[in-house]
Amino acid sequence: MLAAVKTADTAQATPFYLPNFCSSRAVLITILIVELTAFVITLGRASSGIDFWTDLARTSFFLLWIGLAGAGSLCALRGYLNGQSVGRGSVFVLAVSGLLVAIISIVALWVSTFDVGPYTGLGDSQSVTPWSFVARNVTIALIVTALALRYFYVTHEWRHNVELQAQARVHALQARIRPHFLFNSMNTIAALTRSNPLRAETAVQDLADLFRATLSEKRNTIALAEEIEVARTYQRMEALRLGDRLTVEWQIDALPLHALVPGLVLQPLLENAIYHGIEPRPDGGAVHVLGEFNKGMITLVVRNPLPADNLTVREGNRLALANIRERLELMYGEQATVKSGRFDAEYIVTLRFPFKAAPAAEQR
Repeated sequence: MLAAVKTADTAQATPFYLPNFCSSRAVLITILIVELTAFVITLGRASSGIDFWTDLARTSFFLLWIGLAGAGSLCALRGYLNGQSVGRGSVFVLAVSGLLVAIISIVALWVSTFDVGPYTGLGDSQSVTPWSFVARNVTIALIVTALALRYFYVTHEWRHNVELQAQARVHALQARIRPHFLFNSMNTIAALTRSNPLRAETAVQDLADLFRATLSEKRNTIALAEEIEVARTYQRMEALRLGDRLTVEWQIDALPLHALVPGLVLQPLLENAIYHGIEPRPDGGAVHVLGEFNKGMITLVVRNPLPADNLTVREGNRLALANIRERLELMYGEQATVKSGRFDAEYIVTLRFPFKAAPAAEQR
């Protein structure tokens, strides 16, 4: 195996690295792998004493016993394995695999006494003894299981590292609320304390709410309604500074507000639209936020005008878009898409991902 055992004495807080063998997809993959293995074994043996298709049928039947029994055992033991370290859990899985193969091999030998064929097609006629047949099968099972565990461990660690990188980028995105926004907001509030104290108080509350939401460590996934509220709070703060130069048109009535989304997917897009599209323009402009829900797919579109030709275009570091794309892919897989680019006189960002209900909404 075996780099997987290198953390044998380290307890894991995360689920065990094996996939969920209780799922129908895992069972289907197990059956396909078993049938492919049976075909390769039968083809490689090329026994002249048994018809190829008969040999393939017996081999497939025998391996299906092993494959489905193994998947069922790992499904039943999933809760136990989740509390084990990598090394201890791996050794346990190897022991279970070897025991299952030994039992099934013995049963197969017993069945073969009823004149259904020598050793269910896995032995070379009478050239092997019953115990050598069992020992050989157990050895093969241990080798194949160790290779499979190694593959599952590497895949699990790779995905875990990708998730950690995405979380690190979220923290960078949270810290990315530009200093100029904070300074400008504080200056605006200071000016309002003399001219409009009530509005200044509201602005302080909005600023506190915005930073509380964007800097929260619990914003991995939230309801779409909460994400929209954060974006609207940001809009109100920028409107205090830009005044009539900023207009944001929301067309989101069709959106399911109880949908579950990664945190900070809309507010950074609105921030970029204002910073790159509205603020550089002397006359300002309008940002359009559109939302659609069709056939189980949510579409969010943020559009902003481009600066005039004689104005310097601010170059962004594209951190927000890259982070949003990665987190949507982690949550929704290939079903999520992020598109962005300049079209005529506008810059348009489009997010598209499947609907997933928030837990609180599901309970209601």
